[in-house]
Amino acid sequence: VRVILAPSFTSLHSVNKVLSGSKVELASQNFYFEKNGAYTGEVSPDMIKDAGCKYAILGHSERRQLFGESDELINKKVLGALENDILAILCVGETGKQRKAGETHNIIESQVNKALDGLDNQQLENIVIAYEPVWAIGTGMTASPDQAQEVHAFIRGLLTDLSDASTAQSVRIQYGGSMKPENAGELIGKPDIDGGLIGGAALKADSFAGIIKAAL
Repeated sequence: VRVILAPSFTSLHSVNKVLSGSKVELASQNFYFEKNGAYTGEVSPDMIKDAGCKYAILGHSERRQLFGESDELINKKVLGALENDILAILCVGETGKQRKAGETHNIIESQVNKALDGLDNQQLENIVIAYEPVWAIGTGMTASPDQAQEVHAFIRGLLTDLSDASTAQSVRIQYGGSMKPENAGELIGKPDIDGGLIGGAALKADSFAGIIKAAL
């Protein structure tokens, strides 16, 4: 089981010191794809690497919805992560309105294909995908294990189409919609759910530890 923490930018350096010598690794919550230039207020790949990050979360639903990040921009960030030896944790997911309209598969297919455009099989193996149904984030609602598995299997199929079955099987696909100790075991027990992207349940150590134990 791989455990990765993604604190705010201002805490990365301090958290990296605490994690030194442990098996717990560090991720940033975002970054800007350009290595250098006049991009006031942005954080570059070199900056997060200097802070100790090996991973970066890209395309989180809040980045898409609140900050208007497009699939094309997220694709640039994914490519930028790979070019700088950063493992991208790519978030995809539909809103409640889109799910009710029966658009889940169309939305997921578009987000996956656009974000991973231009990647070869070897590069795909350095991507983690996190399925985060937007309607289940911070609402207390959770996709049932069968609902989550259905979408995860669909994503696995998309990866197979983009590469091959072996490559698709090597990609970790996480569930990111209100996973907590009480439901983690059942969710992670599904064949295509390889872990969790944990939000609120990670804010308390006992809760987060309970989810980790469920994955062991």
